[in-house]
Amino acid sequence: MELKNYMEELVWSRLDEVMAAHQGVCRCEHCRYDVAALALNFLPTRYVVTEKGEIYTKLNTLEQQFDIDIVTAISRGVLIVKSRPRHDMAEKKPFEW
Repeated sequence: MELKNYMEELVWSRLDEVMAAHQGVCRCEHCRYDVAALALNFLPTRYVVTEKGEIYTKLNTLEQQFDIDIVTAISRGVLIVKSRPRHDMAEKKPFEW
């Protein structure tokens, strides 16, 4: 049995597409992870344990508002990371949002 936040899978599945729609955003690994982390903090968690729970959650993702919420959260993360990228500062000092 495995506990997983299905929302994380959904964010990663849309991340590159949404980031590509924003001009001038760095797409290095560090920035991608920062955007994903921020997006996940803006979204409710969707923990699943069973296959039945995962199927139920997948069905909910078909709702248009659900997809809009994910794209919006990723876009918010992109704007924050774009304005304050950490990839150059990662070695220098901790960064606070």
